Amino acid sequence: MPGRASLKRHGWKRHGLRRHSPREFDPVALGRLETLAWASYYRREWVPALRGFVGMISQGFGLGPRLTVVAAWHVLRANQAWAPVPNNDPDAARASMLRFYRLVRSHSDLVFDPVTASELEVEWWRLHRAHQRDDAATRAQLEQALIDLYSHVYAAPPESMHEAARWRAEAMDLSDEWVDAGCDLDDARLSAERRALVASYAALLDAVGNGLGSWRRGTPPQHDETPD
Repeated sequence: MPGRASLKRHGWKRHGLRRHSPREFDPVALGRLETLAWASYYRREWVPALRGFVGMISQGFGLGPRLTVVAAWHVLRANQAWAPVPNNDPDAARASMLRFYRLVRSHSDLVFDPVTASELEVEWWRLHRAHQRDDAATRAQLEQALIDLYSHVYAAPPESMHEAARWRAEAMDLSDEWVDAGCDLDDARLSAERRALVASYAALLDAVGNGLGSWRRGTPPQHDETPD
């Protein structure tokens, strides 16, 4: 199980801050890094959270060293604005995520609207909190919000994103159980959460790394296969 030492090993010292396409990433590394980021967020441990965000952005978007750190700072500030319950600041969270998505849009080959992306990002945060705390949102609504975000950012058909969204929502449910149990870093639920996140990123890579990302730009995919 990913205890304290394991989570620290998967911070920013284990990833390379190199430039690469956002359609080329390591699902295992991303799953580990996001487990670190989520655990640190719920424990309000912001320095480890920043390490997780740096690693995720480096692995997921390949912005290079300086821009990765700047982008991670925007994501951290968005999460800090969103974190308080009930008096969070959704507008500040969206503003920080807009800065993040503008960086990604300007320094990658992804084609999307940063304003829309930031709105879709914070919308799934809202639905997750509603689902987590009082079942005011359904799992299906949460999955659809993730599909909408992925489809927009990666310019991919929505139907190609169902598996990635399903596994990510499963990881959230496991994370919620972990939070309810006390946020212990030695809790086996973190390992299950990590596996679900790895599965989600593997499905996302299958969708965006095989030509489906060209859908909205008018170029036919490389082949006809889509995730089940």
